[in-house]
Amino acid sequence: MYSILQSEWFKLRKSKMLPIIFTGPLIGIFIGLTTNVIDIGVEVNEWYLSLLSMNLTYAILFLPLITGVLASTICRYEHQSGGWKQLLAMPVTRGRVFFSKYILLMILVMSMQILYLAAVYTVGMVKGFVDPFPINIVWKSIFGGWVATLPLVALQLWMSILFKSFAAPFAVNVIFTIPSILVINSERFGPYYPWAQPFSMMYIGGGTEDVFFVPWEQLLIVVGGSFILFCLGGYLYFQRKAV
Repeated sequence: MYSILQSEWFKLRKSKMLPIIFTGPLIGIFIGLTTNVIDIGVEVNEWYLSLLSMNLTYAILFLPLITGVLASTICRYEHQSGGWKQLLAMPVTRGRVFFSKYILLMILVMSMQILYLAAVYTVGMVKGFVDPFPINIVWKSIFGGWVATLPLVALQLWMSILFKSFAAPFAVNVIFTIPSILVINSERFGPYYPWAQPFSMMYIGGGTEDVFFVPWEQLLIVVGGSFILFCLGGYLYFQRKAV
């Protein structure tokens, strides 16, 4: 597995797409620095208000969209010049190839989340926040957003294996991501829409007593259920894929 991960990392690094993980955090910095925090008339930690404004765009759009770009890239070499036949002719199992690609994608998403954490801290330092940095709440938001991408990355990897075109998996992701802007405002559909979960699990306005600011039932049913569905579907498709 380690050798396969090394190989996947080399191919992904050669694709020159890795710098895209800086896009979301950089946009977060721009939003954080250019957005004026509204005085709501009550004592609130300055970091909370800044994080709320940054999360609004980052978690709804850029986090799911960038994961889609990375997933579209990770199978591009295999779709060219019989790459799947060359890869699977080696002494590796399809299961290990599938999960090595998935693990690498999740490592990259976590790296982007850590960069976003650095972006949040940078905004506070530039603006001169004097309130204590709420590391526990911020880490909960950062790690929760990462957990929420588990099913999305599984589906996007499935689509990346299915389609030879680089644009097709990304287009599928865009089609489902854009409606989340409206869905998150729906009490009926928002809690059950997988593409709305990154925002829900990074939204610190939720109940801080809940895990990742969402109820356990929502985490297990929506995130856990869709992860099992998409991961199992992609795995079974890859096992039966003709090369």
